[in-house]
Parts: sequence; C-alpha cells; structure tokens
Amino acid sequence: MSICPKNKTSRARRDKRRANWKMSATNLVKCSKCGALMMPHRVCKACGSYNKKEIIEVD
Repeated sequence: MSICPKNKTSRARRDKRRANWKMSATNLVKCSKCGALMMPHRVCKACGSYNKKEIIEVD
C-alpha cells in the first residue's frame, strides 16, 4: 500500500514547513594561542595550532 493523501496541501501550509530550512551563521571562537577567529574543533589557519599545540607550520 502506498500513501494516499485525502486532501490537497495548500501552498501556504506546504511553505510553512519549509520556512525552517534557512542557513545559520557559522559559529566562531577565538584561538587559544593567537586569538584569531576560527571554527571550533579545527586547526587555526592563522597560527597552525590546535588545543595550544603546534600541528602545522604556517609561514
């Protein structure tokens, strides 16, 4: 058996459900070593450190 809707869903009712599909701004935190803004739980692009440890060398 397949799903068979009894009544047509109006455009307004359909679009109300889709109103929550908006993008949110990315969460940024300060690097604990250099203070630059970075995404949490990732290596800092400015200084190359993660959790106050040098991970990659940045020139």
